[in-house]
Amino acid sequence: MKLKITLALFAMSALSAFAQQQGVSKTEITIGTIQDLSGPLAGYGKAVRNGMQLRIDELNEQGSVHGRKLRLITEDSGYDPKRAVLAAQKLVNQDKIFIMAGHIGTAQNNAAMPVQFDKNIINFFPVTAAREMYEPFNRLKYAIFATYFDQMRAAVPSLVKEKKISKVCAIHQDDEFGLEVFRGAEAGLKSIGMEFVEKTTYKRGATDFSSQVARMKSAGCELVVLGTIIRETVGTIAESRKTGFNPLFIGSSAAYTDLIHKLGGKAMDGMYATMTVPHPYLDEASKPISFWANKYKTKFSEDPTVFSVYGYLIIDAFILTAQKVGPNLTTDSFVKVMDNMTIPTDFFGGPEAKFSPTKHLGSNRSRLAQIQEGRWKVMSDYYKLD
Repeated sequence: MKLKITLALFAMSALSAFAQQQGVSKTEITIGTIQDLSGPLAGYGKAVRNGMQLRIDELNEQGSVHGRKLRLITEDSGYDPKRAVLAAQKLVNQDKIFIMAGHIGTAQNNAAMPVQFDKNIINFFPVTAAREMYEPFNRLKYAIFATYFDQMRAAVPSLVKEKKISKVCAIHQDDEFGLEVFRGAEAGLKSIGMEFVEKTTYKRGATDFSSQVARMKSAGCELVVLGTIIRETVGTIAESRKTGFNPLFIGSSAAYTDLIHKLGGKAMDGMYATMTVPHPYLDEASKPISFWANKYKTKFSEDPTVFSVYGYLIIDAFILTAQKVGPNLTTDSFVKVMDNMTIPTDFFGGPEAKFSPTKHLGSNRSRLAQIQEGRWKVMSDYYKLD
């Protein structure tokens, strides 16, 4: 009799714990994401959201995660950290999400994460490569992109040596994102006994880069490190070309987008950027990618971008992990599986990602691409870092 009572109490306790798990019901898992849908990164944010939704629709049409469909709720930050906090508060407290996935922007994630962590909500694979996405260590932080710091730490000295560069400059956004790009490049230069001969910044949202370009031109820079995103990348390079200043330019994965050559035209040819997954140009794609891209275009009436791929892969990784967790999906059970998870190389060409109880960055590997005749071309293998 005592055994029956004990088992009954245990079962009730387990059911109670399950019932208390926010964002998980018998039939549904609720995923939240915060994107820029109206600000300077709207081109990225909409593509990430669409990629996420495509993978969710595939799952929901073909099956489930242990009987549960996925539901995505998207909020718009406008690339504003204050709006990101409000969006996180809504998703966490009102919509009762299980997990925050693919949130875009460094400053935006930094602002929103405390809201999530206060309610035991995981920050899963944000679309930013800042080190703060996994440092300092927090059991609820998981990142998959090679950091801006590591990207530039590897690529800049390699390019300097290959092209025999003697003068390197930097222009970067005056925030957490721009500083990460700058610091990585600075560390890379230090490793080969060099330092910047000129460095300059701009405020987020700036449109005029004439004074910054003039300073770098005056310093005789042969290579310019760009801690820039879309408009600032195009603006800086276009202003440089206009004044006859033609150094090499290298940006981070934040500037690896087809929008650079679409918006900037011929002047963007020759620019380098670090990256992992190649941009999916439809006429160059393999059969699996071509099939995927046509499905995306049919659904959203536009070509996919590399940010569409990011969104798709983030949800795919969530599905792989949640399937492995089993029917009892909780924050704790998800963390337990993630802390021993390996995400294999995908058909887009991204690197394998491995996690452990003390390592919440899946991969620090990146490579180099260059715009040639209006298209990104992969120029190197993955860099190996200690």
